[in-house]
Amino acid sequence: MLLGILVLLVGCEYIVSLVATPEIDIDKSIIGLWQRSKEDGHTERLLILPLGKKEYLVSFPAGSDDAMFGRACLCRVSGKMLFQIEWFGTAKAELPKDNRIFQFGDYRLAADTLTIRLLNSDLINKDISSSADLTKAISGNIENPKLLREGMVFRKVKN
Repeated sequence: MLLGILVLLVGCEYIVSLVATPEIDIDKSIIGLWQRSKEDGHTERLLILPLGKKEYLVSFPAGSDDAMFGRACLCRVSGKMLFQIEWFGTAKAELPKDNRIFQFGDYRLAADTLTIRLLNSDLINKDISSSADLTKAISGNIENPKLLREGMVFRKVKN
């Protein structure tokens, strides 16, 4: 669901949001600091904090010079829970250079493992120019196993 984050891993992709106003309460179980080990041996961290009852603040890769910051919320499309992240800046105080500031995906939490899958922009066109058309494109592919990319697996960082 949220985390998204993932933008970080692939970059911001969409120019429109799915929802303008968050309406679903946050899932408190995903709040915290998460990390994953990449194949090259480096560790990336994902920080998810509450930004209110219906939004999160997300940083990825948290603590790095290249960290991105965004606000995220949960939304539902054709009965499927997704997250929406709107990236708004970086740790270097840089603002987005274009209007591709949105990412979408889902998440699964099992014990101390958070798996995040991002929307597959090879299937859902990145140039869709309205929220209604984006919702329609996702709804039309809601059962397609290629709707979401391969998952990124994070483990909860213990104090």
